[in-house]
Amino acid sequence: MVDSAAILLGMIDLAEGAGEIIRHDWDRTKDVRHKGRIDLVTETDVRVEEYLKKGLAGLLPEADFLAEETAPDADASKLTWVIDPVDGTTNFAHGFPFVATSIALWREGRVELGVIHAPMLGEIFSASRGGGAFLNGRPIGVTDNQTLQESVVATGFPYAIEEYVDQITAHLRRLLVIVQGVRRPGSAAIDLAYLAAGRYDGFYEYALNPWDTAAGWLLVEEAGGRVSTFREETPYAFGSKEILATNGRIHRELSELLLLDA
Repeated sequence: MVDSAAILLGMIDLAEGAGEIIRHDWDRTKDVRHKGRIDLVTETDVRVEEYLKKGLAGLLPEADFLAEETAPDADASKLTWVIDPVDGTTNFAHGFPFVATSIALWREGRVELGVIHAPMLGEIFSASRGGGAFLNGRPIGVTDNQTLQESVVATGFPYAIEEYVDQITAHLRRLLVIVQGVRRPGSAAIDLAYLAAGRYDGFYEYALNPWDTAAGWLLVEEAGGRVSTFREETPYAFGSKEILATNGRIHRELSELLLLDA
C-alpha cells in the first residue's frame, strides 16, 4: 500500500468534511425516504456518500467502493473503500446526536485503515493495522473488566426486527439481570468505537452490513479487543449474520450467554 499514514490522514480530512455536511443539514428539514418499514435514507446520506467517493477516489484511484447507498452489492474481495455516510440515519432524522460517518479500507481479506467521525459529538476515531487506535489523536484502549457483572454492554436492533425479536428479547432478559447496564444508542459504528475507547466492555448485534462494522472492527482489534461471531471460535467476516466484540476478557462469558438455547 502506498503510504498508509498519508492515506489515513486523507481519510480523516474527508471524514471531517462529511461532518461539515451533516452539521450543515442538522437543523434543516430532512428529505426522508423509506428503504424499508423502518430503514430510512435522507438526502444527506446521498450527498455525504457522493462527497466521500469523489475524495477517496483521489486518494486511491485503483480502489473499488462498497457503500451503503450507491454500491451496496460491490465485491469487497479486492482493494475496496467500505463506506457508511451516515450511520444512524434514524437518529439523524430525529435530531439524536449519535450519528457517524464510517470509512474503512479493505485489502486482501482484512481492514487496513479505519475512521469513524461522530460530528455532533466532536469525536474522530482512527486506526491502522498494527498502528493502534486513537480518539482525536490520542491513543485509546479497551477496558480491563473481567466479568459481565462489572461490564456495560451495548447492542442494537436490526431493521428486520420481526425476524430477530425473540432472540433479542431473550438476550436482553438474561443480560439485564447480570451486567451493570445495557446501552442502545442506534449506531453500530459508534458502539464499536466506544468499545475501543473503553466506554463499553462488550457489543453484540444481528444482521449488520460491512459498512456498519468495517472501521469499528479494526478499531476494536487495534485497541486490544476481540471480534468474532456469537460463537467465540468463529471469526467475524463480512456476511456473518451476527457480531460479538468485547474487551477480550469477557468474550467467552458473553458468547456463552448469547448462545444459550441457540
